[in-house]
Amino acid sequence: MKFLPKTGFVLVAAIFALTAYAQDSGTLKKIKDSGTIVLGTRESSGALAFTLGDGKYVGFHTEMAEHIAKDIQRDLKMPKLDIKYQPVTSQNRIPLVQNGTVDLECGSTTNNLARQKDVAFAMTTYVEEGRIVTKKNSGIKGIAGLNGKTVATTTGTTSVQTLRKNRRAANMDFKEVFGKDHADSFLLLETGRADAFVMDGQILAGLVSKSKNPGDFVILGDILSIEPIACMLRKDDPAFLKAVNASIVAMVKSGQLAKMYDKWFMQPIPPANTKVGLPLSAATKQAWNNPNNKPMEEYSVQ
Repeated sequence: MKFLPKTGFVLVAAIFALTAYAQDSGTLKKIKDSGTIVLGTRESSGALAFTLGDGKYVGFHTEMAEHIAKDIQRDLKMPKLDIKYQPVTSQNRIPLVQNGTVDLECGSTTNNLARQKDVAFAMTTYVEEGRIVTKKNSGIKGIAGLNGKTVATTTGTTSVQTLRKNRRAANMDFKEVFGKDHADSFLLLETGRADAFVMDGQILAGLVSKSKNPGDFVILGDILSIEPIACMLRKDDPAFLKAVNASIVAMVKSGQLAKMYDKWFMQPIPPANTKVGLPLSAATKQAWNNPNNKPMEEYSVQ
């Protein structure tokens, strides 16, 4: 699904009140009838979405999704809306959205053309850089240093495929090992079963900050890819997509989204009360100010 140009998008969002969506037969009706919205969240997706244990899910995108739910509750004039959290993985996140288990997945999912065939994406709310983390004593200084090494990534992600497509990795030979989630992949690096871990930069920064010895690791300067991250929802549900995007646009205009970003990326966060320390990038700010759902293929490494 393609967005209207910025002016058309804002105009439509202003004209059509969310109260009109209650009459639709898609996800909004499901939410209204059940009194529940199911948010798909992640357990170890850096500051975007992670768990504190005991069923507590937090992070920038998790808090944003909770606010979207509150806006929908208000505009559907529901006295109460229960928010249920469904943890998802890189492998099952798309099927769980497709089959109706999850209404809105706000984790760390890259919007690309292949995924757009299966699900719809809300406007981009985080622009990610694919990066490499390794131990400082590994001797690996960049992509070329991965030749002959063991590289970890997470099952169901596109990171190693992206690495293999990078021109700087041409004719390189390295072994791939896979973690079941991002924390597991980082553990492969931490315990010496992998020489490097390839993943979204903010996820790597979050895992390093929460590790036992953050000073042992370095995130290399090479940028492998630029990836738009957005919330996923079911295809062919324009009313729900409009509601989600209208809520995000309102958060951008009020400054609330920027405050959420500062809270999760620039301030100490649980459980270790350490800072991720990633300032809001120009690319992410541009995506907020120019609502769009452009896929990864329309972004390029400069």
